Amino acid sequence: MSAPPGEPILAIEHVGVRFGGLVAIADLHLDVHPGEIVSLIGPNGAGKTTAFNVMTGFLKPSRGRVRFRGTPLAGRKPHEIVRLGLSRTFQRTSVFPNDTVFDNVMIGLHRQGSSQGSSVREAVPLGVRLLGGLIGRDGATERRLRERARDLLDWVGLGARGQELAGSLSYGEQRLVGVALALAGDPMMLLLDEPVSGMNASETQVFIRLIRAIRDRGITILLVEHDMPMVMAVSDRIAVLNYGRLIAQGAPAAIRADPAVIEAYLGQGKAARQAAEATARETADA
Repeated sequence: MSAPPGEPILAIEHVGVRFGGLVAIADLHLDVHPGEIVSLIGPNGAGKTTAFNVMTGFLKPSRGRVRFRGTPLAGRKPHEIVRLGLSRTFQRTSVFPNDTVFDNVMIGLHRQGSSQGSSVREAVPLGVRLLGGLIGRDGATERRLRERARDLLDWVGLGARGQELAGSLSYGEQRLVGVALALAGDPMMLLLDEPVSGMNASETQVFIRLIRAIRDRGITILLVEHDMPMVMAVSDRIAVLNYGRLIAQGAPAAIRADPAVIEAYLGQGKAARQAAEATARETADA
């Protein structure tokens, strides 16, 4: 199965990333089209999170380019990319544990597009942080933001937990707060980095339903994940990285049966050896 026809919302065009002499991504070419749920999978060290960091402005590619809705992302800072409509979550939970769940989302709404790090935010009392966001806002605007925060918490299934401290939630629930924070920017596309890592089976099923609900609201999704049953259940299309190279893409059934994918996940066989040899040649040529 090839990618759907038409203009992609996200185009990754022959991207390569090197760290000194190490090739993290050799050549990644992938299109994601509006309304899709696409999974980027591969063994540990395949280059998946590196690819996410390139897409969202945290890393500069050594070669190639990324376009979002036709706009090249080269040279744009992460908060500028968020403003374009491309948002992400991270592998680690990113909640403010000493604030309530509701206030976490309010912080996201007040500061959407901010490039300041969480360590800076956590060092400043919540009242001061929100005061900065309230300056210049009238009461009607603030009411709309609070309504939006409640809607986001309802959307991710945490509407009844809004007044609890975020740090008191389970790991899976904290990841849901992270999704609400990512959705606070009203993105057109959402990148999810290992969203069900650490979740139990029940939490994973809840998250699968949430991903589908997000897509049903018109948000395109690209996710990195190691939970293969979850990936197979939720994806329209799957792309497989191994040693920084795309070795397969297609529908879940085709990927499940692909010999190159099976060999890559076993960490042995002809496909894995060829990918390793190709990467070694690129490193030697650098």
